[in-house]
Amino acid sequence: MKWHEIQSINDIDVIIDRSRVVPCLILKHSTRCSISSMAKSRLEMSWDLDDTQVEAYYLDLIRYREVSNYIADEFDVQHQSPQALLIEDGKCTHNASHLKIRVADLYPA
Repeated sequence: MKWHEIQSINDIDVIIDRSRVVPCLILKHSTRCSISSMAKSRLEMSWDLDDTQVEAYYLDLIRYREVSNYIADEFDVQHQSPQALLIEDGKCTHNASHLKIRVADLYPA
């Protein structure tokens, strides 16, 4: 699994544009939470997609909380941690949190 790191609000705007070409996954991860670490690990172990199917983006929400808040506002989703959002054509088409984050639910039909 190839992660692209998110470090700024500008990165979210780039993801929105990129999602018009290929679906993009945003994983909001708390580096201080064992459940978040478990969810991220489970996602990585079951990831069987390539970058032409879904591009994966990772946000350390402890370090970049303002970016996490921007994501919640931009996609009109309640902040969760961990949280996975699938962005397609500039919109969030799926979001899941905690141990409900599954690759099978993220890949667009």
